[in-house]
Amino acid sequence: MKERVNILLAEDDLNFGEVLKNYLELSDYSVCWCKNGIEAFKSFHLRSDWDICLLDVMMPEMDGFTLAGEIRKLNSEIPLFFLTAKSLKDDVLTGYKCGADDYIIKPFDAEVLQYKINATLSRRSGNRVPQRDTNKFELGKLTFDYSIRQLCLNDSCMQLSPKEAELLKYLCLYKNDVLPRELALKNIWENDDYFSGRSMDVYIAKLRKYLKQDPGLEIISLHGKGFRLADNTL
Repeated sequence: MKERVNILLAEDDLNFGEVLKNYLELSDYSVCWCKNGIEAFKSFHLRSDWDICLLDVMMPEMDGFTLAGEIRKLNSEIPLFFLTAKSLKDDVLTGYKCGADDYIIKPFDAEVLQYKINATLSRRSGNRVPQRDTNKFELGKLTFDYSIRQLCLNDSCMQLSPKEAELLKYLCLYKNDVLPRELALKNIWENDDYFSGRSMDVYIAKLRKYLKQDPGLEIISLHGKGFRLADNTL
């Protein structure tokens, strides 16, 4: 993913638009905020380097659904998120029929939106997680070989299930940093619903037990954010 993500934000609510724009810019995104659908379409047409569009639905001059349709005529691949208070099933279905990658109901957590943006752009670029050239990881006294799904302490090895190995690899790639909860759900479980979340929590509990072989290792839950594999042996 390139360093600076260019976001087209179409939002007619001045207070909400300004708060969201400021939050995204503090997170180092480049944001062009348009106050109506016509303005947003003109801005989209003038540039070719947009990475993602965040569209309100109820806007003057051109609503978000119409705007999405016009954008899709020019670019069939760019990710589109609807940010809207319209929560009826028919509205949600209309949004996805317009080509939305996500349909987010207001009010929402801006930090979760940020994770959704990053996960979507990562999948589009084919770069789901930080890349390393090896499938072998050193975790304090333990070694983890993702290719054969084995977690070893000296000569004693434990065979992990496919999901255990996948989740542990993500934690290793983000070691001592935050693995976003939603990114793990979307990329491993391919769903971020309630049941997938509970399933992931079960696997996190299993991995915690396995890593207890080295008291210097800890998987920390960060409420509303994700998990951090802390390697205190470094």
